[in-house]
Amino acid sequence: MKLYCLSGHPTLPSNVLKFKSTTIMLDCGLDTTSVLHFLPLPLVHSPRLSKLPGWSAKDGPLNLEKELKECAGRVFVDSQPEFCLPERELLDLSTIDVILISNYHCMMALPYITENTGFTGTVYATEPTLQIGRLLMEELVKFMERVPKAQSATSWKKKEIQRLIPGPLKDAVDVWTWKRCYGMQEVNSALSKVQLVGYSQKVELFGAVQISPLSSGYSLGSSNWTIQSHHEKVSYVSGSSLLTTHPQPMDQSSLKNSDVLILTGLTQMPTANPDGMLGEFCSNLAMTIRAGGNVLVPCYSSGVIYDLLECLYQFIDSANLGTTPFYFISPVANSSLEFSQIFAEWLCHNKQSKVYLPEPPFPHAELIQSNKLKHYPSIHGDFSSDFRQPCVVFTGHPSLRFGDVVHFMELWGKSSLNTIIFTEPDFSYLDALAPYQPLAMKCVYCPIDTRLNFHQVSKLLKEVQPVHVVCPEQYTQPPMTQSHRSDLMLELQPPPMAYRRCSVLSLPFRRRYERVYILPELANSLVPSEIKPGISVATVSAMLHSKDNKHTLMSVPKPPPVPPTKKRKRVMEEPPAGQAPKPLLSGVVPLEAFLATLQKHGIAEVKVEETADGHILHLQAEDTLIQLEEDGTHIVCDNNEPLRTTLRDLMLFTASYCLGEYRLQRGMIGSTNKRGEIEGEEDLQNGEILTRGWKQAPLRMDRDAQRTKANGSCPAGAPRQTRRVYIQHTSGIDPKC
Repeated sequence: MKLYCLSGHPTLPSNVLKFKSTTIMLDCGLDTTSVLHFLPLPLVHSPRLSKLPGWSAKDGPLNLEKELKECAGRVFVDSQPEFCLPERELLDLSTIDVILISNYHCMMALPYITENTGFTGTVYATEPTLQIGRLLMEELVKFMERVPKAQSATSWKKKEIQRLIPGPLKDAVDVWTWKRCYGMQEVNSALSKVQLVGYSQKVELFGAVQISPLSSGYSLGSSNWTIQSHHEKVSYVSGSSLLTTHPQPMDQSSLKNSDVLILTGLTQMPTANPDGMLGEFCSNLAMTIRAGGNVLVPCYSSGVIYDLLECLYQFIDSANLGTTPFYFISPVANSSLEFSQIFAEWLCHNKQSKVYLPEPPFPHAELIQSNKLKHYPSIHGDFSSDFRQPCVVFTGHPSLRFGDVVHFMELWGKSSLNTIIFTEPDFSYLDALAPYQPLAMKCVYCPIDTRLNFHQVSKLLKEVQPVHVVCPEQYTQPPMTQSHRSDLMLELQPPPMAYRRCSVLSLPFRRRYERVYILPELANSLVPSEIKPGISVATVSAMLHSKDNKHTLMSVPKPPPVPPTKKRKRVMEEPPAGQAPKPLLSGVVPLEAFLATLQKHGIAEVKVEETADGHILHLQAEDTLIQLEEDGTHIVCDNNEPLRTTLRDLMLFTASYCLGEYRLQRGMIGSTNKRGEIEGEEDLQNGEILTRGWKQAPLRMDRDAQRTKANGSCPAGAPRQTRRVYIQHTSGIDPKC
């Protein structure tokens, strides 16, 4: 079992798990932090941005003024923003069988994975994840298409040039993998490959493993996944929450008894309490409105905004904000608000119960009905005529690089009465504000991240008790800015296995068992023998049939009857139905008997060494080692195949003779002398005992062989003339019989 890490962002993961002949991608998150290195895309022409000076190297003739611009001591790329994709060279993406999506934030790179890569598999996600993920992709595409840029900056990506650029652009990694945004055609094609699943629904993959989504408690339709075979279980925990918010609560019990637990998507703000951040958000909003200023809230069109609006619904009247207009501006604002109301079965119990009253699950429906909350697709059209100040505007994108938020930053940034409140934790607010400096408006950072913190995840792992934990390396060490905080890391015993971008982990457990089915007719033919009280065993000769990773033991088919010929055939008594499979030997090779057999065949110089697992026999004259271990036997002799074959045959003969568990299944030709004794000598080939030097053909021996005399005479009434010999040997009978 191997795990391939394709992303370096712990909360936007993309991993590939190879498990039991299946290749499973776990999420395909898109790292959008790369857009912070680009200039904003204003909806309306910005004189300030257009007058920014170009950057050129002080030492040397390098001139990239058309590609790079300087602003407030930092260098930005003047081009269409680009995204850092999951690693696509670590393995062949066309070999991926399925993609499992945990939440809508972790599927934004899906078109880059499924399109133009040869991918022919299936994507599994819940219905809210699919529908809201579609809205976020559509919003992203429209943000880019509304402000197209003809020029494309690529020269700065050359290694010899990038190292001359001032930081932080100089430190950007994998810049050659950055790509522009996809289009709606790629989005629709990628989402057409999605198959919807529900919580706890079991889906079988090629008969090898079974996958099942579990509620993670983070967002609408967000899921953790279990991937299990008959004897192994892997759990994938990504973006989970134990807080009581609008989604269904997290399913923890189904994660128990995991051999491996892959952990990603922990909180990015482990020291920030979400409830405290909500309180600070409301107080700063009210303070700004009372002072006559406007509030700008950069946010995604789904997720935390539902909780923000619910909090404001309870806060508006007590803060005397009943006359303040709230605007939600996004190309998908209407669809997002409607979807949140119709996915009732994916909500927590309290919100589900409101549907049957009937009442809307979320209170923003009442805010819309009372005209306190208005939503618009953009700043153009109806918004221009309805807009009045002071107000509160929710809009995207949280990076401040594209979307309607860029217009409001240019409009309100010069007044100290206005406030921008950051609630999304995905971007550094200082980096987001960098191209707008100098900035007069106030800035408040209230990141609301409801995902698991380190204390919660440690408690969770103690309850579910996985054998092994795998996580990003960022979780195994404290943050660089708080290196003394050992509580901001995972401390487990045994320590978790850490991975980074482009790393490949061999997960530390091996498959020990495989389930095999046996057909009823074959089972009925078995005769168990009790070897210990309560333990019975039975030998079986069967044909193993494998298809779609399901294995079945079937009876050995009988060969077709031989067509009659004109030649006269020798009469045979009770011929066998067909050639049975060769017998299998089990047990320990008897050391003393084997040494005696070797000496009988001229191998006398044998040095025996006892080991923890068995014995090692050193044949000094032959320069050969024989390892007799509990679970295997090895013959080591260089470039001497005849000797190896001879030693193998002698070992099998010794084991067969002493254990009494062999059968002579093959028809043999032989003769008896005047005293009724069988002529010939024993030899062993391919696990069977044959007899050399026999003439054609004396006697037939079957179960009556148990009554045969030690001198090899025939049972009473058996003729001593030409007959074919069949021997069924059982324990206690001399093999010469």
